[in-house]
Amino acid sequence: MHRTRAAGLWLSALAIAGYAIGVVAPYPGRSTTIVGLMVGVTLYAIGDHGGEST
Repeated sequence: MHRTRAAGLWLSALAIAGYAIGVVAPYPGRSTTIVGLMVGVTLYAIGDHGGEST
């Protein structure tokens, strides 16, 4: 797995966990987890696909 895709997966997982925690116990800035999820999905999507062009 390439670094960009791995970073996207980790960021998405952290964002989902942060959102779930925010639902249980609201905290300031919890809306930032949505931004983290969007960035994580974007990083995963633009990750290297083994040099193949589509």
